[in-house]
Amino acid sequence: MSNPIRRQVKTVAVIGAGPVGLAAAAHLVERGITPIVLEAGTRAGDSIGQWGHIRLFSPWRYDIDSAARRLLQPTGWTEPEPDGLPTGAELVAQYLEPLAGLLSDHLRLGTRVTGVARLGADKTRTLGRDGRSYLLRTVNERGEWSDVVADAVIDASGVWGRLNPLGAHGLAAPGEESGAPWQVGPLPDVLGAERDRFAGKRTLVVGAGHSAANTLLLLAELAETEPNTAVTWAIRGRSAEKVYGGGSADALPARGTIGTRLKALVESGAVELVTGFAVDAFITGPAGSVTVQGKTGSLAVELEVDNVAAATGFRPDLEILRELRLDLDAAVEAPAKLAPLIDPNFHSCGTVPAHGESDLAHPDEGFYIAGIKSYGRAPTFLLATGYEQVRSIAAALAGDREAADKVELDLPETGVCSSSRALDATTIADATEDAGCCGTGAAAGTDAETGCGTEASGCGTTEPEPVAVPARGLSTGVLHGRAGERVELPQLQSGGCCG
Repeated sequence: MSNPIRRQVKTVAVIGAGPVGLAAAAHLVERGITPIVLEAGTRAGDSIGQWGHIRLFSPWRYDIDSAARRLLQPTGWTEPEPDGLPTGAELVAQYLEPLAGLLSDHLRLGTRVTGVARLGADKTRTLGRDGRSYLLRTVNERGEWSDVVADAVIDASGVWGRLNPLGAHGLAAPGEESGAPWQVGPLPDVLGAERDRFAGKRTLVVGAGHSAANTLLLLAELAETEPNTAVTWAIRGRSAEKVYGGGSADALPARGTIGTRLKALVESGAVELVTGFAVDAFITGPAGSVTVQGKTGSLAVELEVDNVAAATGFRPDLEILRELRLDLDAAVEAPAKLAPLIDPNFHSCGTVPAHGESDLAHPDEGFYIAGIKSYGRAPTFLLATGYEQVRSIAAALAGDREAADKVELDLPETGVCSSSRALDATTIADATEDAGCCGTGAAAGTDAETGCGTEASGCGTTEPEPVAVPARGLSTGVLHGRAGERVELPQLQSGGCCG
């Protein structure tokens, strides 16, 4: 059981106006509690708009919150076809924008939260701490500062924009800089606004999730019509089977199709795969290209490319919560009670056990992290999970303990589970949250994003494994191979296999 709320809650600050943040506001309104939704972007779902060209693999039936639906239905809103698959742009236009319109009195756009604390008390103060309100320091687009005071806080700000580094060891590699001319995000608009950047160029995609898979599919499609467009895929694990997924066994057909199509492209040589690859350094060339230096086992590899798409997942921004007393798992950086259910060392796919307010509470009562940010560094997330989280939290804040503790989830079967060390309850990925996760898995999205910690990932093994070595872009005297050729190489020891 979580810490009881020791005062009547009248106002709740909600950080983030993505799907889960707006769902939290809808549930609070139904409970007679005033939400104050603080959104750094210029519109609701601002981060999703950055991958609006991507189509989700979860249908609308899993993408709409129940309280949000109840608010929207009396307005004449037309609910999308339940089995339809929206793009990110459609999710915003057909759902989030109408919902934000209804909640406009509670929504503050262009307002970035820079810190959260207990009113009048820093983290070290214990005496008189309980029952204090929360202060949220914010800054607007003009650089003007202001404070917001609320009885409770739900942080649903997601993780979009906070990429895991490309380098090994969990650290950025030398030369890895966000402003580098070759650096692109995890879900570039390859066939649209950014087409010229990739047409006729060499692109390396790094990552072992559906964000990577989607970008690879788009690049392969571009290569069919644009000569000299080369596509290379690098993963740290020894096998890509986790990315290929369950195919026709997946209850979300669009997700299964992604893996099936990618596997065919790799087998045909249209996408050249390098496994067991760890990035050591980036050396930017005078024309903006880059030499990616790394290893496959003990063998040095250099890849010469024009673009590097980083699809290695995300991590939460915990700095803004530094003055709060949190109970976070040391490894996953998720709430301590939730972490064992989603730890990627033991979970790669499956179903998420229902969890709610009591699993998300922290020592500072009335503060919660919800949505994909609540998963910390774990790569798997489903929107329906976040909706159930905030429903339970709103019930608890309203004093309805029975409703808060009655948590339920109706999730599709993934059809791709495979882990000899999996616990009874495993996770499913979809990640359409405002973190940038989408139907491709991240984003921005994941579906068993990496399989880290499972035998299939190759973590902690030294057995030889075939490694696909691309001929294009490899420096002379380092490693050679024809397109599609497979070379036996030893694998890296476990040192963080994700990505």
